[in-house]
Formats: sequence, C-alpha cells, structure tokens
Amino acid sequence: MTIAADEAPLKDSVDTSESSALPLEDLQDAVIRFAGNSQDGIQTVGGFLARLAGRSAREVMTYMTIPSTISGGPSIFQVHLGSGEVLSAGDDTDFLVAFYQHSYEDHLSSLKEGGICIYDTDFVEPDLTDKRYEYVGIPMTSTTIEAIGGSTKSRGKNLFVLGLITTIFQLDRKKLCEIIDRQFGKKDESVLRNAMLAFDAGYAYPIGDLFKNRYNLKAGLSEKTDRVTTDGNTALTYGLLAGGVRYGAGYPITPWSPIMEVLRSELPKYGGLFLQCEDELGAVSAALGYSFAGHLAVTGSSGPGLSLKMEALSYACMAELPLVVINVQRGGPSTGLPTSVEQSDLMQAIYGSHGDVPRVVLGPQDVEDCFHIALEACRIAKKYSTQVIILSDQALSSRIEVFEEPDWDVVVADDSSPDLTPRPEEFKPYPLDSLTQHAPPGTKMLGGKYPVVTGLEHDEWGHPSANPELHQKMTDRRREKIKQLQAELPMPEVFGEKSGEILLVGWGCTFGPLREAAGRLQDAGRKVSHAQIRHLHPLPADLGSLFEKFEHVLVAELNDQGLYGNGQLATLLRSAYCNPAIKSITKTDGLTFKIREIVAGVDHHTQISS
Repeated sequence: MTIAADEAPLKDSVDTSESSALPLEDLQDAVIRFAGNSQDGIQTVGGFLARLAGRSAREVMTYMTIPSTISGGPSIFQVHLGSGEVLSAGDDTDFLVAFYQHSYEDHLSSLKEGGICIYDTDFVEPDLTDKRYEYVGIPMTSTTIEAIGGSTKSRGKNLFVLGLITTIFQLDRKKLCEIIDRQFGKKDESVLRNAMLAFDAGYAYPIGDLFKNRYNLKAGLSEKTDRVTTDGNTALTYGLLAGGVRYGAGYPITPWSPIMEVLRSELPKYGGLFLQCEDELGAVSAALGYSFAGHLAVTGSSGPGLSLKMEALSYACMAELPLVVINVQRGGPSTGLPTSVEQSDLMQAIYGSHGDVPRVVLGPQDVEDCFHIALEACRIAKKYSTQVIILSDQALSSRIEVFEEPDWDVVVADDSSPDLTPRPEEFKPYPLDSLTQHAPPGTKMLGGKYPVVTGLEHDEWGHPSANPELHQKMTDRRREKIKQLQAELPMPEVFGEKSGEILLVGWGCTFGPLREAAGRLQDAGRKVSHAQIRHLHPLPADLGSLFEKFEHVLVAELNDQGLYGNGQLATLLRSAYCNPAIKSITKTDGLTFKIREIVAGVDHHTQISS
C-alpha cells in the first residue's frame, strides 16, 4: 500500500501560524549546502529539491562530493535554485545546513557574509561570537527520533530537514509529497509512513522565534510541464538509446557504473543486451563483436579503464568498426581521486593507442548536452564507421539540471537493426575513394566474393596485405575521413563579441563557470567573450581564425599545466594554430571551477602581458 500525497500523515495537523507571522523576503535565487555524512541521505534531499525545481518552472544546478571509501565519510550536496538562468552551483552558499561538528567546521567558510548556518543542536556547538553569519540551532536528530519512534533512530533526519526547508522557503509541499511518494511508495508501507512523519515534523517545526524572515524563492514565469530533471549519466544513457545503441559491454568503475546499470535494465526492453565482462579488455572486445555483427554498440569506463581498452581500440581503428566509447573522467593518475572531478584524459583519448589511430573525441558541456552529444556520437560512428569517445566527467555525471524535454519524434533513430541488404558485385568494404561500409555476417554478396575484417593492414576487401604503397593509401583514407567530418563541424557559439580583449575557452563541465565569469567581467567593463569547444578532435576547421581576433585566448581546464606551462587542450590549440595568445588557467584540486578563480586567472594573465 502507498500513501498518496493528499493522504500524507500530519498533513492537516501542520501549524504554520508562527512562521507565517515572519516577514517575507523575496529571493531570485538561493544556494543551499547540506553537509553531513554519506549515509545521512543528503543526496536524496538535494535530489528532491532539484526535482521540485523542474516541476516549478525554476532552474537548478547541483554539486556533490562523496567519499571514495566503502565505509563512507563526510559528504556535501549543494543546490542552486533560481527563477532565472542558473549556470553554476554557486561560488558561495546562502544557507548551510550542518549535521555534525565537522560539517560546521569544514563548511562554515562556504557561507557568504550574512548567510545563515542551520545546525543540529544534538551534534553541533557553533562559535556564536563569529558575527559574520546568522545561526539557527534546531534539534534535528532528537526531533526526528521523537516523530518516528521505534528502532529507526535518526535515519529520517534528512526528510526532517527537507520539511524544514520547505517551510523556510515556502516551497510547494504537495509537489514534494508527490515526489517522496514516488521515491518510497514501492517500498514497504512503513518506509513511506516514516518518511512522511519525519518530513512533516520538519515542516511543522516552530521557526517563528528562530528566523528573522521567511523566504519566497520565486518560480519562473510559467509552469512548464515538458521539462526533464536528471543528471549527466542518465542523460547520456538515454541519448545512446535514442541514437540507436542496442548492444554494449562494460566493467564497473566509478563514476561510469550508473550508465552501465541503466543500460543493463533498459536495453532488453528494446530487444538489446548489455554484457558485464570480466575486465575492461573483454568489455571493449565484446562491444566490437556487436559492431562486427552490424549493431551500433557502446562500451565505457573511467580513465583507468580506458587505458586498458586502448589495445582493442587500436584494432577497431584498423578494422574501422563503429563504436561509441564513454569515459566519465575522474581524478588521476592511477586510482587517484575516484569520486572527484578532473579533465586529464584528453590526450589519452586522442593519442592513447599504439600506431596512428585517427578517431573522434567529443565533450558535452552540460547535462542537457550529455543527451545531445550521445546522439551526435551515434550518428558520427555510423556514418564514418569510426570510434567516437565521449569525454564526460565526474561533475557532469552527478550534477542535476533541468531542461526542456526533447522532441522524441525528431531525435530517435529510425532503425537500429543491421543492414543485411544484398551487396552488389562491385561492393568493397574499404574503398579507397569513399567511406567504409561494412557488410554484417550473413549478408549476401552478389559477386560471390566475401570481405574480411582484420587488425592487419589490408586491401579494399579487407584481405591482409603488407604492400608499402597500399599501407600509405589506407593510412591516408583513415585520416581523411576524419578530416571530412572536420569540414562539417559547426563553430562553437560565442557568448559576447566576436573579437576583443579576451576569449575564454573551455570544454566539458567548465561551461557554466566560464559563461558566468564572462558575464561578470563584461559587467565590469571588460571586453570578454566565451566559447565552449564540444568537438575536441577533430577541432572545428575555422577555430584558428576566431582566436586571431582576440588579444588573449585563455583556456580553462581541470588538469595540470604540465612541464611546459599549459593544460592539455591549450597544448593542442597552441600546436594547431601556433598562436602565442593561447594561455592556460588550470587546477587539479578535484573540484569544479569557481567563478572567482576564473576571474583571478584572467586578471593574472592580463596583468603579466601589460
């Protein structure tokens, strides 16, 4: 049995008379950080608020950190809610909810001056002499235990906090109850009942003497119903399904594993299959087997796993088999920082295999783009019979955003089945004068001559050959088909003027902070523009001409400046265009860029040049 939102416990007993007497302050946006331990369910609370934003015409972006140890540890979930465009999770927080003493001590500095620290009096003793902030103490743990009773102890504390936030910010209780019901309604009846008891205890908590104001977090101009609230991994997964992927293989690794889990459950619904293999090499090899059979397939991993796939990806280049490869990047090298963000696998993606292996590398810029770049990867892999590596990252994988639902009639691939049409007598799978077109096993060859797929150098039929002239021609054709793609790529959108003092350039999850930093600098009177590169290899053909129109081209990326002072993308761009204006803003602290870090980088480089 489930409890519908309008039947939720304590709904009619909620007393908001004290809180309703408080002055009401309108907020355009708010940044709320929940700080506790990984087992406290703060990610659940943040996810509920993000989903509520999607149902309330608000914009949202989230940010989370989780420990890499099995036993858990300190964790945060930050939610930036706004009625206008939200481009980042926020440099500083307006409200901090501290579950423990370490949460208070480690994250108080994230508050803006004048911000509010809401803390659990059962565990936290704040320094009330620090007058930079306001302090609101509430016995979260003991009130939750009192509300739920029994043996659940404080396990519902996160739902208590959610109810409290609902009251403080005048959020839509009915919609939140519907979200809670959907999350817990399929579990045992007691789970939902306890969740609602904790939620309503927080919602009914008398805050009249604790806060100076209530807050009205404005909604957008209209109640949009056709919006999606999801994270980057989920958006990527459904982009693959819409793009025609029906088969895949992988091996678990953080933060790629959620994609793998959804594919395992979803692909059979479309007549497909996802195989969990014994290791990374087995996974990419199995995926290439699907491709050989005429299906568009996917494999994926994080940086360490991509290293292990490289031998087979070199074979895929020689055999020219279409394949989508996802790398959800994390901190490295080695096991590194498995739950933190980094963009240090670009060179690996482009040059990682042995031999000359021209292939395609794409980088989504936000959660919505994860969906669309997966569609594009599928289209490119099929058209050019090549491998397409999607470089996502840990920040995008777990970040929750809201965007308009795509037009499924437009984006969904028409047919994902193998093309078994009989091939004419003149058919060749590797023609020197056109793109590769494989014939899956079982295809009838009207000329009676059947092709071969091999990792050896070969002639136009795929038959092995060590002829020096032929090897040169085949090397040329594998390169030229990628250059043909390059000629079709659009230039990145430029935010701001097409020429000026500074062009900020980035890729992947740096999009929002860079766009916001450019806007902040423009407001200060600087001639600053921004361009985000989604097509990382090959680069758009006219990119060099754009760079020439700016005095400074500053590339912000989450990797090290290396031995020669430039990040990985900046190194590629300097090599491609020989433009000394291209410089780097880099960091490797496992965190996404703050806007002020980018602004500081701009100031640093422009002061040096002046």
